Amino acid sequence: MKLLVILGGGGHTTEMLKLVNLLGPGYEYHYLLVKEVDFSQDRIEIPGKVHQIRRPRGMHDSVLATIVNSTVALAQITITLLRVRPQAVIGCGPAVSVLASIVGKLVGAKAIHVETGSRVSTLSLSGKIMYKIADLFFVQWTPLKDKHPKAIYAGRL
Repeated sequence: MKLLVILGGGGHTTEMLKLVNLLGPGYEYHYLLVKEVDFSQDRIEIPGKVHQIRRPRGMHDSVLATIVNSTVALAQITITLLRVRPQAVIGCGPAVSVLASIVGKLVGAKAIHVETGSRVSTLSLSGKIMYKIADLFFVQWTPLKDKHPKAIYAGRL
């Protein structure tokens, strides 16, 4: 089974890499990451092909820059998904994860979202979007499971 794992930077990447290590080497992994994120690919313990895309938006981007960067990122995500053809897209946070999950569903992949462990009582913006569209939606805290019946409580990563 091919999995496209979204490595969004910071804590999101740490959580996704922990999840990959828990899943183990029994899958064909592909990793999608943003070029502009300071990330050492040496952190990936279970090998897989790494695909890099442009950051959809930056904190100080103008509206025009955000539109251009998001359009380029969306095109790069689409090309990656069409080449890889994963059975599932797995992410836990940033906008890249939401975009990849939506495009993934359009090309036949399942969308799996793990709400970041920093969210204890309310969903993140990505979580609110993904709760509606994900095939599997995991939370790391029971208060979120209590508020969101479709969620699966999986414990902490």
